[in-house]
Amino acid sequence: MIASNFRFTKVFYFITLFLATSISFSQTRLLSKTSKVSVLTCGTGNESYSLFGHTAIRISDPDNFIDAVFNYGAFDFNTPNFVPKFAKGDLEYFAVAHSYADFINEYTYEKRSVYEQELVIPQDLRQQLFDNLTTSLASGESHYTYKFIDKNCTSMVVDMINKTLGSAIITKKVDTDKTYRSILYPYFDNHFYEKLGTSIIFGTKVDEVGTHIFLPFELLTNLKITRYNNQLLAKQPMTLLQYQEPTPFSWWNNGHSYLLLLLVVVALNKKALNQFYFIIMGLLGVFFVFMGFYSNHLELAYNYNALLFNPSLLLLAVFYFTNNTRWTYKLAVFNVLCLFAYVLLLINKAHFLIVLPLIIASAALLIRVALKNKKRIPIII
Repeated sequence: MIASNFRFTKVFYFITLFLATSISFSQTRLLSKTSKVSVLTCGTGNESYSLFGHTAIRISDPDNFIDAVFNYGAFDFNTPNFVPKFAKGDLEYFAVAHSYADFINEYTYEKRSVYEQELVIPQDLRQQLFDNLTTSLASGESHYTYKFIDKNCTSMVVDMINKTLGSAIITKKVDTDKTYRSILYPYFDNHFYEKLGTSIIFGTKVDEVGTHIFLPFELLTNLKITRYNNQLLAKQPMTLLQYQEPTPFSWWNNGHSYLLLLLVVVALNKKALNQFYFIIMGLLGVFFVFMGFYSNHLELAYNYNALLFNPSLLLLAVFYFTNNTRWTYKLAVFNVLCLFAYVLLLINKAHFLIVLPLIIASAALLIRVALKNKKRIPIII
């Protein structure tokens, strides 16, 4: 998505840096009347980095032998402390310039569709956009801290075009009543555990109404109806590459394995297995809470899914293991109440059905443990 390609290498970095440097010298060269600028929307793929597609800007001027693609989704895998920076939200992304031939060859190799929307703007604005892009690359202004919704390859393209046009011409006009979570959800079809994972790791921000363009195909759709100077800003999309998106098949990455696993845990009713289940759920809860405080990604903050993946389940597992019936009972009841509150929060959310089996499994185990450890009142005859 939003990050163009996770296979970014030193060699590729050198090539794009060379291209960017070469292009920067062309700032003094005026684009010809035959020049055109366009937005490229790249199709989705089956890899995690390509699930949402990609956005870039193309500057084409045959008279001046320019055909470059500006891509705001690059990052360097060799960044020190790469994983901690990515998790915290401190990872720096930046723009690179490719030749169009290299860009289209990459998507041909990956068998991903590419669509082009030419912007209908006068030559002076085409020149201004070209100058803004090359200046951004040469000066380092293209570097930015990546944010899943607020700052990514699509939003940077929107910002650059709006800056050139002098006002917020490109704004969201479609699906303005849907939440970010609802907009994202269909992109995970046929990727079950990715859908489940993103469903439970995101907090309240993705439940806000999606008023911000942040996905490539959102931009494509909104460009079709955006007007500038009493005419459509972009021509109808032209297909540069067209591939049928394959439907991935996996023996394990599907809802059947998910349901089977939970069914086995509940049906076997083994104390050791129940403890293991509580520990895994509790550890995930600790991770969610930690990331909510640690990370600058606002999407991870205030994660109410911790009511299901409750950190207190770790204490429950300890008391359950040591046969402390009093605290085992109390913590089991507490977690059942948390599940009830969780259901009330979740009932109108897009991910309710995918986590419902986990809710049912947890409730069954907790109620069973609570009843087993409830203090029995002696009956005096």
